[in-house]
Amino acid sequence: MNASASLPASAPAARRGGGFGAVLPWLLLALLAAFPLIAPHFELEYYVGFVRRLLIVMIAATSLNFILGYGGMVALGHAGFLGVGAYTVVALVDAGFSSAWLAWGAALVVTAAFATLIGAVSLRTRGVYFIMITLAFAQMLYYLGVSLRTYGGDDGYGIYTPLSLGGWLDAQPNAFYWAVLAIAALIFALGSRLAVSRFGLALMGIRDNETRMAALGFPVFRLRLVAFAGAGAVAGLAGALLASHNGFVSPSMMHWTESAILIVMVVIGGMGNRWGGVIGVGLWLTLEEVLKMYTEYWHWPLGLLLIAIVFFAPRGLAALFGSKGERA
Repeated sequence: MNASASLPASAPAARRGGGFGAVLPWLLLALLAAFPLIAPHFELEYYVGFVRRLLIVMIAATSLNFILGYGGMVALGHAGFLGVGAYTVVALVDAGFSSAWLAWGAALVVTAAFATLIGAVSLRTRGVYFIMITLAFAQMLYYLGVSLRTYGGDDGYGIYTPLSLGGWLDAQPNAFYWAVLAIAALIFALGSRLAVSRFGLALMGIRDNETRMAALGFPVFRLRLVAFAGAGAVAGLAGALLASHNGFVSPSMMHWTESAILIVMVVIGGMGNRWGGVIGVGLWLTLEEVLKMYTEYWHWPLGLLLIAIVFFAPRGLAALFGSKGERA
């Protein structure tokens, strides 16, 4: 029984890689690690925080890309998991805990539990019904956040004391940035490995032909549920990091529009491409930051960008620069 037998011929090619493409991620990692040390010399301190935010949103988009691009699960409620992770941090801070590692780890576990329960129900549906039920669950989480008066309700909750990374790290001004970078690098590496693993290949087979995979004896529901719960957990971790980054959490981060923007970013970058979420987030948020400096009507150029990509690069921008094997 071989999962790769039911997958596109391009899937095995994803294992090979090599050349400059294999070195480029390491070069980017080194540049990003050095950026906080270089930035003050060019008066770019503000952009250290901006890059940190980019990395956090890239983690969320990568988790969505895994179930959307590789699993074919169009979830219009992924931002709800960011909110669960963020409010887990809020609950711990409000209870008097100050360890960042405890808060982020708890966010990962709590969100995984929520995602498992939501996935157990949602994955019994298909097509537009799956889209709508994930949206419904996310909106339920949104209104739950609004109703939590203990944590600020609709006004949100301010985290005024930074979480502690422990020991000598608290004395390092860029420790949080490097922690986010390390977590992001780990998530990206794990996602790349999963995409070409037996689990990832089976997930792509289910996406392409669920009936055939079930006939071959694959536990279709279980595989989809594990992918959904894992992606939700990673999104929850991103939400926890975002709460620490912003020092503020509000229910608005769980609104369905935030989930839609995440999907747009993944579509722009390239669904099913391992760097699709990264490229989409980088382009979208960078253009948003630049356009806001020149006009209040920054939404319409981004809308035109999306339309142009749909027509001229339907597989996303990542497909224009990568080999065929890099996309599922």
